[in-house]
Amino acid sequence: MPSSSAPTPPARPTRTLFSALTPGGERNLADTLRDERTGGLLLLAGAVAALLWANLAPDSYAAVAGTHVGPASIHLDLDIAHWAADGLLAIFFFVVGLELKREMVVGELRHVATAALPAAAAVGGMVVPAGIYLAVNAAMPGGAPQGWAVPTATDIAFAVGVLAIVGRGVPVALRAFLLTLAVVDDLLAIVIIAVGYTETVTLGLMLGSFACVAVFALALRRGLRSPFLLVPLALAAWALLHASGVHATIAGVLLGFAVPAAPGSAVRGGAADATDAHGDNSLAEHYEHLWRPVSAGFAVPVFALFAAGVTIEPSTIGATFTEPVGLGVVLGLVLGKPLGIAAATWLVSRFTRARLAPGLGWWDVIGVGLLAGIGFTVSLLVGSLAFGTGTVLDDHVVVGVLAASLLAALGGGAVLAWRGRVHAARAGGEVDPDAVDRAEEAARDPQAPAAVEDTAVPAPGTEGGHEPGATR
Repeated sequence: MPSSSAPTPPARPTRTLFSALTPGGERNLADTLRDERTGGLLLLAGAVAALLWANLAPDSYAAVAGTHVGPASIHLDLDIAHWAADGLLAIFFFVVGLELKREMVVGELRHVATAALPAAAAVGGMVVPAGIYLAVNAAMPGGAPQGWAVPTATDIAFAVGVLAIVGRGVPVALRAFLLTLAVVDDLLAIVIIAVGYTETVTLGLMLGSFACVAVFALALRRGLRSPFLLVPLALAAWALLHASGVHATIAGVLLGFAVPAAPGSAVRGGAADATDAHGDNSLAEHYEHLWRPVSAGFAVPVFALFAAGVTIEPSTIGATFTEPVGLGVVLGLVLGKPLGIAAATWLVSRFTRARLAPGLGWWDVIGVGLLAGIGFTVSLLVGSLAFGTGTVLDDHVVVGVLAASLLAALGGGAVLAWRGRVHAARAGGEVDPDAVDRAEEAARDPQAPAAVEDTAVPAPGTEGGHEPGATR
């Protein structure tokens, strides 16, 4: 009897796990990383991971952070923590430089009238925290005045991320005010790092770095956009500036400033379309669009991972609020920032023609001032420059910055969430504006009732107000 066998079933197609993203998926991921909320959450995740790792497995954390990588022949055998602070943060500062250049050419900083109010607020938000820190460290034994710049910085990713989460009803003008203030804050922080925390400089190496930046700028203006030319020039500029004694992140800022931000520069250079806020194609915006996901999704979270890893003990927490360094940082960020920003804004609006945008009031300014007290990335960097990475005083800075940033985020988030509901109700005509905010009315100068207006937000399509700081 002939044997019969069942037909062999066709092989099931295999599926690849963790396959590469499609082009559309890559674009969606990049767009997600450009979102302020995502950047802030990744930064927070890096800080939380650092604290957990440093406290649950301190030996492995110290071993990884202290692992040296790089060519010793050119003095680049840095440990991983320094690579994160000096190398990866250069990408962050490159994006900051691009943003500054674009704002100065086509943005809020191109006119004195529109830049006056947020610029003055940024200056006030740096001077007052520095003064509080210096006063605390002068009045208490064991003070360390060299950390005066720690509470002067604002972390734009965290601050804008919190505003994006809680401030759904606030006017667009308030976000523009915060962004412009943070951009000026970044510019001043860059100057402080370059001038205040550079001890010795090798002039020849620094000039060599500047020459690389100049060639980088010339290549871009001539339409030479090949990464095989630009990336080596950027790396050479970074390495030479690092060797010169100037903090290497400044190279990122200089390279960002070297990118053309004039309308149409992206099209003339053959770059992909990148439309800025004014509807003009800008090479600076194209590169910002390209590099922001790298900065927000990788560089800054990795920096947080190796900068925020401090062992939390009761003695460390207690020292943060009783020793001059930690106490000065906390008071400077939580109290000094909103006080300085509000005071500077009031002085400018009181004695010049600069005004807040229609719809904004003093509680909005105070809320922004509280958010500006989130001083994570640059504050931690300045702390490591002032006291040395991993020292006792640097640990006090880390805990102080974390505590102050948490308090500032909670306080600013609460104020702006309330203000968002107020603005949304006013826009919907659900409440009487005069009955909502009597505290704001009482805070105004009765001698100058027109100094700052707090009118209802215009209905869509009828906006005719000015941006923050605009003159009437």
